[in-house]
Amino acid sequence: MIKTLHTDNAPAAIGPYSQAKVVNGILYASGQIAINPATGEIEADTIEGQTQQICENIGAILEAAGSDFSKVIKTTCFLKNMSDFSVFNGVYGSFFTSKPARSCVAAAALPKDALAEIEIIAEV
Repeated sequence: MIKTLHTDNAPAAIGPYSQAKVVNGILYASGQIAINPATGEIEADTIEGQTQQICENIGAILEAAGSDFSKVIKTTCFLKNMSDFSVFNGVYGSFFTSKPARSCVAAAALPKDALAEIEIIAEV
C-alpha cells in the first residue's frame, strides 16, 4: 500500500509531485529547498540559513509520517556551490546526528535559485 503524505508545516509541492510517499514502512521524501512554508518563499540568502530551513522542512515531513531524524536511512544532497560544503555540513550535521548514508553533489542550478536541496529516505 502506498500512502501519500502532506503536511502544511512543510512547503507545498511546486510541481506535479507530492511531499512524500510511504511504502512498506519506508518514507521517500521529495527534495526540499529552503522555502518557508508560511510564506512560500525562500527567505534566507546564505547557505547556513537555507540549510536550516531545509532541515526544518524535513523535520516537519518526518513528524507528519510519525518518524524523526534518527530514522533517516539515506540522504541525497545537492549544492549550487561545492565551496559551501563545509558550512552546509555544519548545519546538516546538527540535524542528522545518526549519520545516515549520504551522497552530495554539485548541481548547476536548483529550483527557485536555491543554494541547496536535500531529499531523504527514512524508516517510519
